[in-house]
Amino acid sequence: MANITAQMVKDLRDSTGAGMMDCKAALTETNGDMEAAQDWLRKKGLSKAAKKAGRVAAEGLIGISVRGPKGTMVEVNSETDFVSRNDMFQGLVKMIADVAQSAGTDVETIRQAKAGSVTVETAIADSIAKIGENMTLRRAAELSVSKGAIGSYVHNSVSDGLGKIGVMVGLESTGDAGELTALGRMIAMHIAAANPQALDASGLDPAVVAREKDVLADKFRQQGKPANVIEKIVESGLKTFYKEVTLIEQAFVHDPGKTVAQAVKEAEGKVGAPVKITGFVRYALGEGIEKQQSDFAAEVAAAAGQG
Repeated sequence: MANITAQMVKDLRDSTGAGMMDCKAALTETNGDMEAAQDWLRKKGLSKAAKKAGRVAAEGLIGISVRGPKGTMVEVNSETDFVSRNDMFQGLVKMIADVAQSAGTDVETIRQAKAGSVTVETAIADSIAKIGENMTLRRAAELSVSKGAIGSYVHNSVSDGLGKIGVMVGLESTGDAGELTALGRMIAMHIAAANPQALDASGLDPAVVAREKDVLADKFRQQGKPANVIEKIVESGLKTFYKEVTLIEQAFVHDPGKTVAQAVKEAEGKVGAPVKITGFVRYALGEGIEKQQSDFAAEVAAAAGQG
């Protein structure tokens, strides 16, 4: 009997879009023969989503689920924006965000987790078969506070907790929960619009800071400025940079005369206790996915033998 390796299972899954356990069963039944395993899955009707699996899925929805002091967020991709308005797809994304509350943020763990009587993986495959587009669970995140609230916001919302940009922000406080949640939503809206790179300067990637220093120093070095002057200019330039890319130092979009940190401090009066931003997560749909560009006119010409 052939030794069925994890890589063999992965390769079959990539080529067919079938579930991991189904792929393992297919390889076991066919003694490790990849082509025979593909046929086995087709005959069982388990690879009906496979025809869609090679298509780029860069549209879809961001889904957020907040339960008390914990929030989870997922990105589920589809091939076209049209699917994001489909009730079945919206229900699928909401369900996956809810499952992540207990399953955690590992995508494979979420896929194997149960949603009612079926796994998330099976629910995705069923949706692919019924809607007719490739769909993938791309990533998941969670945020929690020991005491306080999770503020959330989705931009271009199609339904409650579903949209094209999703933001969660953690606020630690013993103050009024309602006021805290409202403040969290305002800050989440700011994050959606301003896209900060980190909460504060200490959270920035050191490589990003080093690169900014190099750019600033080189600019004035070419102007013949002495080293001690360049050092002061770079220090000043970094302060400006931090105001642009760190959340607490950015100008608050709802009141540009204040920084986010100042707006939070001012809000403590309504909340009734000190407030600390503990972290945030921002997902923009499809970011980092290389989308396939289609020239429809060229395709028609090619089909007609004119290309």
